[in-house]
Amino acid sequence: MSDKEQYRRGVGVMLINDRKEVWVGRRIDNTDEAWQMPQGGIDKGEQPWPAALREVEEETGIRPHLIEQLSCHPQRLRYRLPEELIGVIWKEKWVGQEQDWFLARFLGTDDDVNIGTKTPEFSHWKWIEATHLPDIIVPFKRDLYRRLVEDFAPLM
Repeated sequence: MSDKEQYRRGVGVMLINDRKEVWVGRRIDNTDEAWQMPQGGIDKGEQPWPAALREVEEETGIRPHLIEQLSCHPQRLRYRLPEELIGVIWKEKWVGQEQDWFLARFLGTDDDVNIGTKTPEFSHWKWIEATHLPDIIVPFKRDLYRRLVEDFAPLM
């Protein structure tokens, strides 16, 4: 298996409100109070931006017409799972994800957020300052989140 085939293709969205705060959800399956931005896999034949809109809606209940794309990170970013999670998180033997990340503006109100989706991934949600993102994410994604905060900051 090539290096590229070891990473699950995915997308992520840094969704900001009118105060330039970032949407995060606390994972329902993690007892360490791990928070994250909306993210997930790309389905076969799906393009990254439509996949990102689908993931945001599946995880947050936010409808695509309430999301405006501001930027796409110029590089695909990777994170690697800790060894004890490889083969556990996903059925396939991926070692991590390689993701297209988008910066997007939320055009709705907090009433448009509904994490009680068909398959809930989050138990709580909130808006936070971007600089706090690396402090609340699982350790193996911190470098990726630091990079996103740094690279998207001028565009926010």
